[in-house]
Amino acid sequence: MGMMALLSALGPAMGARASSGDTEVSVGSPPSPFSQNKQNEPALAVDPIDPQILAAGSNDNIDLEACNAGDPTSCPFTTGVGTSGIYFSFDGGGSWTQPTYTGYSARNCLGPDPCSPDPNGPIGTLPNYYENGLVADGDPAVAFGPVPGTNGSFSFGNGARLYYANLTSNFGAKRSDYTLKGLEGVGVSRTDDLQTAAAGGSAGKAAWMPPVTIESSSSAASFEDKEQIWADNAGSSDFFGNVYACFARYQGSSNAQTLDLARSTDGGDTWSSLTLVGIPGSNAGQQTGLISGHSGCTVRTDSAGTVYVFWLGFDSQTKQNGIYMARSSDGGASFETPRRLFLAVGTGVFDPVLGRNVMDGVAGARDDLADAPSVDIANGAPTGSDATDQIVLTWVDGRDGLNNEHVFFTTSTDGGHTWTDLRTVQDEIGHPADRGYYSAPAISPNGTDVYLVYNVWLEPYKDGTQGPSNDRPLAAVVAHADVSSGFVGTFAELHRSTAGDARGSSQNNGVAEFLGDYVYAVATRTFGSAVWNDVRNAADCPAYDDWRMSLETKTKKDDLPRPAAETDCPSTFGNSSIFGGSYPDPTP
Repeated sequence: MGMMALLSALGPAMGARASSGDTEVSVGSPPSPFSQNKQNEPALAVDPIDPQILAAGSNDNIDLEACNAGDPTSCPFTTGVGTSGIYFSFDGGGSWTQPTYTGYSARNCLGPDPCSPDPNGPIGTLPNYYENGLVADGDPAVAFGPVPGTNGSFSFGNGARLYYANLTSNFGAKRSDYTLKGLEGVGVSRTDDLQTAAAGGSAGKAAWMPPVTIESSSSAASFEDKEQIWADNAGSSDFFGNVYACFARYQGSSNAQTLDLARSTDGGDTWSSLTLVGIPGSNAGQQTGLISGHSGCTVRTDSAGTVYVFWLGFDSQTKQNGIYMARSSDGGASFETPRRLFLAVGTGVFDPVLGRNVMDGVAGARDDLADAPSVDIANGAPTGSDATDQIVLTWVDGRDGLNNEHVFFTTSTDGGHTWTDLRTVQDEIGHPADRGYYSAPAISPNGTDVYLVYNVWLEPYKDGTQGPSNDRPLAAVVAHADVSSGFVGTFAELHRSTAGDARGSSQNNGVAEFLGDYVYAVATRTFGSAVWNDVRNAADCPAYDDWRMSLETKTKKDDLPRPAAETDCPSTFGNSSIFGGSYPDPTP
């Protein structure tokens, strides 16, 4: 089928059952116990040939043991149990399903006695990892691309392939049982049969190919982190069907960190990788208010197949963070010299107990990568015929100090050579007091509409943890702007979610809140969709508030005992979720 014929054939499927509200994406999650009720760091992708089909991922603790399976004050990540949740929508984001497969699961370990995971138990996370000697460790990234044919050429006439990248580690404890050489790698799962995969069961599990691993180093001390995946999905591209994954790589004992790009030209069967940039000694530890090295990457392609990689980098000479970009014109085989586009200033203040920056308050949710870039390109997928190749870029910036953080937006119409002046989205939508906390843009394939989502803190930083006055209201905002001849108009708010108290979220060790490191958006020619971290159903636990404050004040003689989440807290403590919504173009 020719490109224009394919686009014409897709016309009836371009609508969406979109609304102005929102819905839960992590629908398999129970309201309790902690930490089975915990999800964060959502990712989202839309099928270019059927935009009614969306796939999402998150860090999902649904299969972990409950806190009172053994020591009731511990809420461990159960060794060997995966945390990469998977969700599907077949009505444009109007409703979601979370399949149940079988695998290594502690879901039924509910206490009070210690419990061993079931190798053939129910899982709501990526299948086939345990069976291949691996653990799915979260940090989800999802993308749709064309299915390769028997001759190796790619065509959406063969259907769409879903790629799901996540961190992965060895299941076995002995080196003789290792599948990976290093401590942590990137695993890529794939399915060409979305309906069967979404149905779950044995057939759904079989619809997923065994995970393929990406390792850029043979060092036993290396580990990879914060990956993102993208498939070249524009038929006009010279490298149509290529798949790219970017990630940070830490060398461990060598005390160095790099930003790497891996590519596959055979549908994800095999991968080759190269280093875009590295800083010797950058793995020496986190600096207050700054990342070390390079991380928080995004990878995209335009209609010609040019590969763009953006990331948050640290300049060891100027001691500044910045938004960096590198491009490849040969399908990811080589890249031009990276260049810094913008200064990016970290948000929040350093919490010495957590050892990271937080924005909302003492013992708050970390915000390490709030100033990392999120990017999209109007590449005309699936054909590329109506592409404008306009690039949209956003991040959250703290240059004007605590409680004055900006959701920055900028755009380029010339391949990233020049960029428009920075704009603050919360000012444009009429909510200048919004304190953006992670943001993501999406531009329609034909470049006519931009959608942008961000989590938002609704009140200033809090010095305490206890009582109603120290609540941490968190919501999400979805905004839209029209685009005309490359000019992005004023953003207007489409949706503001129900707020919740982020104190009801938690790291598994309970020391602080936890919401992860990103949100996500996608756009079609008729609607935009977004997913975000949501705490509307999470209950604050005064016992944890008191304990967290005792850690902060460091009065050891008055240190409180660690609470037991299931007996000292409301039942829905820790119930952070993934919510999302789909929104029709308000000015079609």
